Amino acid sequence: MTKRKSKGAYMISSVAEMYGIHPQTLRLYEREGLLKPSRTEGNTRLYTDEDLQRLEFILSLARDLGVNISGMAIILQMRERMEEMQRQIQDFVQYIQEEVLTRAHAAADPAKGAIVPVRRSMLATTIQPPKKR
Repeated sequence: MTKRKSKGAYMISSVAEMYGIHPQTLRLYEREGLLKPSRTEGNTRLYTDEDLQRLEFILSLARDLGVNISGMAIILQMRERMEEMQRQIQDFVQYIQEEVLTRAHAAADPAKGAIVPVRRSMLATTIQPPKKR
């Protein structure tokens, strides 16, 4: 589908030619908030590799699935939310794993992790019941 080089920034005419679309289509996608290319000091649009990946997804929605611009916006927004939730879940799982390891190490040594500090000498002594008279 693409004749993309690796690493770099591409001008709108190059991107339009690579993907067989009109530059006005790229401007429309930008106006609708679907694409956000960076700009030079001279206000020229520059598309990064990430922009091109996003454009490929947009074009597959339009060409293969017949999704309109409003639908694309919703799908892209949902996709971003899902990616953010996935990152949060991964962070949470990592936190749980670290917490389990920390508590496992604390359980191995009863003096660590105790609510009330326990002195080693107290662990060795046993409590004797009072003697009857």
